[in-house]
Amino acid sequence: MIEEFKHLQAAHCENGVTTSLLRYYGVEQMTEPLAFGIGSGLFFIYIPLMKVNNGPAISFRTMPGMIFKRTCRSLNIPIIREKFSSREKAMRALNNRLSQGEPAACQVGVYYLPYFPKEYRFHFNAHNIIVVGREDDRYLISDPIMEQIATMTPYELERVRFARGPLAPKGQLYFPREKRKVTHEQMRTAILTGIKRNVRDMLYVPGNIAGVSGIRYTGKKIKKWRDRLGVEKSRSYLAQLVRMQEEIGTGGGGFRFIYAAFLQQAYEYFPDDGFMEISRQFTKAGDLWRNAAVQASGIYKGRLAGQEDYNTMGDYLLEIASLEKEAFTSLAGLLKKLK
Repeated sequence: MIEEFKHLQAAHCENGVTTSLLRYYGVEQMTEPLAFGIGSGLFFIYIPLMKVNNGPAISFRTMPGMIFKRTCRSLNIPIIREKFSSREKAMRALNNRLSQGEPAACQVGVYYLPYFPKEYRFHFNAHNIIVVGREDDRYLISDPIMEQIATMTPYELERVRFARGPLAPKGQLYFPREKRKVTHEQMRTAILTGIKRNVRDMLYVPGNIAGVSGIRYTGKKIKKWRDRLGVEKSRSYLAQLVRMQEEIGTGGGGFRFIYAAFLQQAYEYFPDDGFMEISRQFTKAGDLWRNAAVQASGIYKGRLAGQEDYNTMGDYLLEIASLEKEAFTSLAGLLKKLK
């Protein structure tokens, strides 16, 4: 294993990979909340026509890979990202990287990860890990959601790097090009850039399926699911929402808590009480997302079955949309003040 590399456990895989890699490459100030906030990771999108695991595509975060890319770009850190047409080339590139004593991050599929408990394995191809060495013909894996370094055989690693389906990783490797120190002023600029981009993504994305408009749209749709889809299909759709919210990384509630922590850490760079107040708003939003997940689970498991239960579920999302719109609007105002 690369001696200088320190395994870090994180709430979300890409946040953790970004934090671990950047610390290894010299950005000692980096934390998981800062990576998530600078990378503008908070998002929401509902795409009813796209199906994932037999349910509508729902995401509570930005596109896979964007947190790492945006964070590095905001800190002026060049990166290398490669995809491969063949498994042989992909494994050769990884082995060459390791032979130089350097780690490399990979996007992988979850379903065949051997160290994952079986109940957490499903077809999702946007998980992120760092390969940090090779010993006795096994690869050493720093997976941010695991407590300790895991291992995989060459076959197991190749299999997850070339998982098929939506967001197929295609053997993807990525890492910073070089080690760099980052100044306090660079961190301040990156924090503001991340907030500005997140305000744009949540308040001003066109259409009604993304950002706070998407949350509101989904809440209204949920109220109609029982009559339009039938009981079984509407339950499966709600199960999909909970799966994407609570089992894929940290999902809806967890991401709001991380963003609240980001704003608290931003306060250390910009000591304005507005950051702390808005942080509390996102904590409240996280609590509401968790309450919504409990409500959806009750419907899915059959404990709640009436139309009024779907109305309650929809109302949770309408309340969340209003709260997050208020929070991001306040952030936009704070940005103007800081400039």
